[in-house]
Amino acid sequence: MYPQILAHIKRYVQLTEHEEQLLCDSMEVIKLKKKQYLLEPGKHCKGNYFVLKGCLRLYIVNNKLNEQILQFGLENWWIADQDSLLNKQTSACYIQAIEESELLLLTEHNKQLLFEKIPKLETYFLTMMQKSFVASQRRIGYIFNMNDEERYRHFAKLFPEFLQRVPQYMLASYLGFTPQFMSRLRAKKI
Repeated sequence: MYPQILAHIKRYVQLTEHEEQLLCDSMEVIKLKKKQYLLEPGKHCKGNYFVLKGCLRLYIVNNKLNEQILQFGLENWWIADQDSLLNKQTSACYIQAIEESELLLLTEHNKQLLFEKIPKLETYFLTMMQKSFVASQRRIGYIFNMNDEERYRHFAKLFPEFLQRVPQYMLASYLGFTPQFMSRLRAKKI
């Protein structure tokens, strides 16, 4: 049994012990070393990954050959290339461990089987997707409506743990500004 994911799911839906066991039996533990890749462009995303321990980043390399971070994954967060999963196509993204990490993989095949046996899980995943979509919309709104310094301050207030765990060049990429600007901001102790 995996108490961490079960506790997370219980915040949204209640499962019976039998349903919990079915879920746990359908998942696989994945361990990654720091800087190890979980997904690379040209490969299919295998499923949704629940982060038990560690920190990951999902990013693309743009046509100027700059890394653009689209998402981070910390403990109790899900991470995956949803485009690859939904459209059954190869990924254009990288998923890489920033720290030594431990994940639970729920393959797309197993997820669909579980939805038939445990319809409440479909409700849970719909809620997770909605929360993720809202977070993406807010982030886009912040990029359009806040200047770089305001965006940094807002993010630092909401997620202070990121400032300690994520290298500043990665945080700059995620927030949409240069590492040099990030250095100037941090030097000002904002």
